Amino acid sequence: MSDMNFERMIEQLTPQMYEGLKRGVELGKWPDGRALSREQRELCLEAILRFEARRNVSPEQRTGHIDRHGCGSDQHGEAQGDSIKWVN
Repeated sequence: MSDMNFERMIEQLTPQMYEGLKRGVELGKWPDGRALSREQRELCLEAILRFEARRNVSPEQRTGHIDRHGCGSDQHGEAQGDSIKWVN
């Protein structure tokens, strides 16, 4: 798909289509049960991210957002307390 056609598709996405793409990426399959290929999943995720950026979706609602003001964080989102030590 050319960049021009992809951008055009993003412009025409409805909120319902956006939600459907998000669901497909989350589950790894289309509503009819067919699995998304790796390429389809990547394209859907790119469409989701571009849609969110274009529609000014708030950062808290964007795909992949991590709430850094939750448990164990200070008012600036910095971790506090004990550190985690990874052991292989």
